[in-house]
Amino acid sequence: MWIYEKKLEFPVRVMGKDITMAKYLITQYGGPDGELSASLRYLNQRYSMPTERAKAVLTDIGTEELAHMEMIATMVYKLIKNATPQEMEEAGLGGWYTQHDNGLFWMDSNGVPWSAKYVACLGDPVTDLHEDMAAEEKARATYEHLINLTDDPGIIEALRFLREREIVHFQRFGETLNHVQEKLNEKKYY
Repeated sequence: MWIYEKKLEFPVRVMGKDITMAKYLITQYGGPDGELSASLRYLNQRYSMPTERAKAVLTDIGTEELAHMEMIATMVYKLIKNATPQEMEEAGLGGWYTQHDNGLFWMDSNGVPWSAKYVACLGDPVTDLHEDMAAEEKARATYEHLINLTDDPGIIEALRFLREREIVHFQRFGETLNHVQEKLNEKKYY
């Protein structure tokens, strides 16, 4: 179904080690509004979409969110590469180090592990598309907050790219919502 290109969707460059920024970024890896949650939400919801066009949009965006997760993972990995246990502890990541060394784990910036409860699916296409639009807005806002927390030009560039993709996703979900509502109204589904 998918073809994996062995390169990031957008290049990730970092100036150097920044464990505190990695702690903030990890929320977009495994937090409630992060890329893992978005990807799983959309790839799951596509099955209850009433048209092939709507299913395709959710598949496309869900797949792209996996690529975004890969970008976030790369940023976090580069920011903590060669961090010592003491540096991890000083940045508030002693628990992370204890359980994962410098490996990645799906959690938010407070250390709360990822949970399936973050993935919403009601099975009603209109409701789910509204949820998806809200999820994209939350991701956009989070990227703006993350941009404000760093002065690393490479991280800022990658985060701006991700923020812009969330805006595009919001727009595509809005178009899809209009399409689905038109199709449902034609069938007098409501």
